[in-house]
Amino acid sequence: MAAAFWQTLWLTFQLAAATTVLLIFIGIPIAYLLSQSQSRWKPFLEALISMPLVLPPTVLGFYLLLAFSPERQLGAWLEHTFGLRLVFTFAGLVVGSIFYSLPFMVQPVQSGFENLPRNLAEASYTLGKSRLQTLLRVQLPNIKPPLLTGIVLAFAHTVGEFGVILMIGGNIPGQTRVASIAIYDEVEALNYGMANQYALVLVAFAFTILALVYSINRRLLRTG
Repeated sequence: MAAAFWQTLWLTFQLAAATTVLLIFIGIPIAYLLSQSQSRWKPFLEALISMPLVLPPTVLGFYLLLAFSPERQLGAWLEHTFGLRLVFTFAGLVVGSIFYSLPFMVQPVQSGFENLPRNLAEASYTLGKSRLQTLLRVQLPNIKPPLLTGIVLAFAHTVGEFGVILMIGGNIPGQTRVASIAIYDEVEALNYGMANQYALVLVAFAFTILALVYSINRRLLRTG
């Protein structure tokens, strides 16, 4: 039982880490483009990205399950072309988590970009720096608190996912059974002691990581 407990927690944090790393490379460019955009379609793109905040997780999970099923065109193409099966696999959990946690990365970072004084970027351009150089060397270093918030929220939110995970990944020990699913299983089995162990770890994790974020952001704001 102890081995299964730690295996489930390890898988949970592996999923959160993989999702967060990928969201850094996906979410930051999206947040930057949205912050710079003046398009009339911007509100619709923001609404699309933010939908996981208001949709029941099972709705998103259901449509991802349909889309990635090997019996559907997209799922069959992915499996035939890349040998990639996303239903009831760890890779599928990562993809589902990216969709579900995307707004938690994009929104804080976009807000950080939008609150930067425009003269910072303009001064960099006049010195001959490209947009990419300005982004990496000027803008990102000046939005450390929002960036840290986005990273931590994406990680913590992925740790606590349930509906999307259950729909697209099921409950396969060692492959897709994460802590939130394990808690549900233990409660159904009336094994409240084990459910409490999982829950306590997640409560302690959530409190610790949020306290660290608030503390670090406070220091960054003071030194900034």
